[in-house]
Amino acid sequence: MTQPTGTLIDLSQTIEDGLVTYKGLPAPIVCDFLTREASRSHYSGGTEFHIGKIEMVANTGTYLDAPFHRWADGIDIADLPLTAVADLPAIHIDTTSNTQRAIGPEWFEDLDIAGKAVLVQTGWDKHWNTEQYYEGHPYLTEETAVFLKQAGVRLVGIDSYNIDSTDDGRRPVHSVLLRHNILIVEHMTNLRQLPANGFRFYAVPVKVKGMGTFPVRAFALVNN
Repeated sequence: MTQPTGTLIDLSQTIEDGLVTYKGLPAPIVCDFLTREASRSHYSGGTEFHIGKIEMVANTGTYLDAPFHRWADGIDIADLPLTAVADLPAIHIDTTSNTQRAIGPEWFEDLDIAGKAVLVQTGWDKHWNTEQYYEGHPYLTEETAVFLKQAGVRLVGIDSYNIDSTDDGRRPVHSVLLRHNILIVEHMTNLRQLPANGFRFYAVPVKVKGMGTFPVRAFALVNN
């Protein structure tokens, strides 16, 4: 088997029992459906299996938003082509020096972002799984969303609690990007390990019909 030439960098948070990703949404329940001990009666001596069970909302861990998440007539997770979520040329934007929560379009001007996945590092992932994670997070402005749409980006990822300000009930960034089939990946991590460019991005969800959001194992392939 041919191995990928490059370094794989995991950009996903770990889902575990009781984890709260978004305040107000239920935490996942991760448990046994069939324990190894209980399975032994089904098989020959010395053979056992484990079957796990998970109950969760789609907005758990690091997840991808498809247009259907915001727009009833938008494409859902199952109908996304693999070309929309795998092997995307990508660029990493480090905004950790930003002195305010709002991330404006000036961070993306004069950059080659057309046709790429744009991954925005805010550093907010350092608060993951703490109370602080849910309050005062960095976000993109509506003007930034319009700029990114006009620039022709394919996907926007962020390591923050929400790509929008949760104070704005219109959710303008979700609305603009998803209306134009630009996918969103939220609750990312490890973006600091990425180079500025020259890597490929993957965020492939399970092929579930009727879902606008689903967890992904997001990762980057960085050329050596």
